[in-house]
Amino acid sequence: MELRQLHYFKKVAELEHMSDAAVELHVAQSAVSRQISNLEEELGVQLFVRSGRKIHLTPVGKIFLERVNQSLLELDKGKREIEDYLNPETGVIRVGLPSSLSARSLSKAIAGFKKEHPHIGFQLYAGETKELERHVIEGQIDLSFISPVPTDHSQLNGNIFFTEQVIALLPKHHELANETDLRLNQLRSESFILLPEGNELRDIAVRACQEVGFDPVVGFENEDIEMIQSLVSAGLGISMLPEISLSNRLRKETTALKIIDPNVLRTVGLITPRHRSIGPTEHVFYDYITNYYEQLDQFGW
Repeated sequence: MELRQLHYFKKVAELEHMSDAAVELHVAQSAVSRQISNLEEELGVQLFVRSGRKIHLTPVGKIFLERVNQSLLELDKGKREIEDYLNPETGVIRVGLPSSLSARSLSKAIAGFKKEHPHIGFQLYAGETKELERHVIEGQIDLSFISPVPTDHSQLNGNIFFTEQVIALLPKHHELANETDLRLNQLRSESFILLPEGNELRDIAVRACQEVGFDPVVGFENEDIEMIQSLVSAGLGISMLPEISLSNRLRKETTALKIIDPNVLRTVGLITPRHRSIGPTEHVFYDYITNYYEQLDQFGW
């Protein structure tokens, strides 16, 4: 079994068309067909079945594809690790970024790192918390910023950088807008504008409401915090958002109030895989980011 055969098999499975796969692989269709036939002969099973002009994986072909994807991912990781060991200052780091974290805050940290390590590259992946955790476990990304930070995960190590308030965001003309702070129970009759189900920040908001005896009525859902702010400023409801996401970006048509009962918090930090080591280039980034947030904490950020 040759590595070339596995790449051909993966591409054909992805495109479900032999000719299209050949074009993307920059080889003749006959070469792709021959390699797939050789692979099927070696394995003693049929990997594809024809359906009209397309071809589809057989049940055993789907099983084999999962293993091929894992194998190619590990080989690619091994190649990158060797390159990192040869020169950690020229590697590429695959970093996850949760949609609920402030891009501005993380961009400052990454920009500071790039200034000190200009030849290290980044591949940035946005996603929800659970999705990013899965990608780190599976090795699709090297490490990820995360919130909340898991503290007892069997497959992940979590490093908490800071804890921040989750605050209430109200329209400027709301009857509670002139208060200095509020109790969450005061919002029980409001229409909430929250992130979609499955988002950890939404879960924090819902759990906080349930803690004081009510389930929030959700009038709008949106995955973009900027859009949530726009909906609140239009008077379509209220929201609960992390303080850092509103810093220097609070719209004049809205008011942000601290919630004092209960005190709603979330942790922010970085996760790495528990059962495998990160590479030298990732270590350079990890150490820098850890020190970066320690310095901010030292000066009362």
